[in-house]
Amino acid sequence: WLFHRFEYFRGDPGKGMILFPCELIDRNGDHLREAVLRYAVLWNLGERFTEWVEEVNIFCNTLVDRIVPGFPKNEIQHITEELGYEDKLVVEGEIFHLWVIEGPALVRREFPADKAGLNVLFTDSMKPYRDRKVTLLNGPHTVLSPVSWLYGLDTVREACEDSKIGVYVRKVMYDELLPTLELPERELKQFADEVLDRFKNPYVRHQVTDIMLNAFSKYKTRDLPSVLKYLKINGNLPKGLVFGLAAILFYYSGIPRVSDKKISVIRDDEKIVSMMSDLWKEGNVYNVVHTVLSCETLWERDLTEVPGMEAMLSACLNDMIHSGVSSALDRLLSE
Repeated sequence: WLFHRFEYFRGDPGKGMILFPCELIDRNGDHLREAVLRYAVLWNLGERFTEWVEEVNIFCNTLVDRIVPGFPKNEIQHITEELGYEDKLVVEGEIFHLWVIEGPALVRREFPADKAGLNVLFTDSMKPYRDRKVTLLNGPHTVLSPVSWLYGLDTVREACEDSKIGVYVRKVMYDELLPTLELPERELKQFADEVLDRFKNPYVRHQVTDIMLNAFSKYKTRDLPSVLKYLKINGNLPKGLVFGLAAILFYYSGIPRVSDKKISVIRDDEKIVSMMSDLWKEGNVYNVVHTVLSCETLWERDLTEVPGMEAMLSACLNDMIHSGVSSALDRLLSE
């Protein structure tokens, strides 16, 4: 498409584009730009086109913050009656929304979405907003989901309102994740409070099993950086976050949960699913922990080299298996 535009306007420098990729990956604009330039070389589109892409097109990095559980299967009958027709594309989402767009001032002038009543924030650096959102919203989501499911709860709201899981979520957010961020503490606490309110939204049924999609990848992006930074700051590991990783391992075992004998639905890369299936067939907890932590394709490093990680993770997982998640949580929260 860009090459067709380049040819049609004969390389006119005034016909560049502002592009907003929306993939949920860090620095998505940079990645898209790199991909376009790679294809330009592979397809022999010429140096003039490459220069035009680099010099007159703006690839913005973007960040979206909105909890969108998806199709409202529990309320769709009522919604259909209210609409008066059937709509299979109904999507449930919270009212809160934020779209952060990183780019030069030109972008805001050409795309004044904030003037249309939308919560769009233009900035020259999205890093602090990404760090805050990924750490204090996605981070808790990633660990509360396996813990809640194993405990017998199916939605984020149920988890946050539960007397035990709710305490666990707050421990992870305020004691372990928040101190690893380099923003004013007052601002971070306010954001964390707002996130908890959003988690408790009575009109949004966010299934924890949906959040468990590609759980290892999510933990690597959302929680592992905080684990390592917490260790660097305090000299010891954040046990709540390690407990959450243990719950992910347990969730991937396929062992029925105690409360109702439901079996977890594992959705991940086939190689990861196969590896976890083979490991749990052997049933050796220490081998499961060691193999997962040392798998550099998961983490891009060997996590057995992190002081105390293997021992703490093994202890948490053993406690869950032999005592149950509820009792293991009791011990965690009493420390």
